[in-house]
Amino acid sequence: MEEKKYEIKFIPEAVEDYKKLDGSVKKDVNKKIDKLSQNPLCGLPLENKDNVDLTGFYKLYACGTSIRIVYRLLTPEKIEIVEIWGIGKIENLQIYKTVGERKEEVK
Repeated sequence: MEEKKYEIKFIPEAVEDYKKLDGSVKKDVNKKIDKLSQNPLCGLPLENKDNVDLTGFYKLYACGTSIRIVYRLLTPEKIEIVEIWGIGKIENLQIYKTVGERKEEVK
């Protein structure tokens, strides 16, 4: 029996994050995104990070633990689409702050 593949979508800003990655980092990020397409719950849930409310978002580690892929599930009660909101380094929790800003812009 073939495993179900979930659709992966990037918000436009996350596409830009991805384009900025170097080749070896992209390779590992691609592996993690492929894993995500097979199991959208493989990441860890996020809540409040440095006064940024990321409830409903998840993080997935890439390149050891130096890169985070931050995503959310669209229609979480019946997961069909995994939406990636950011990919970046964890330094000073910057990727979480960036995703928090993106989330505020959408409101």
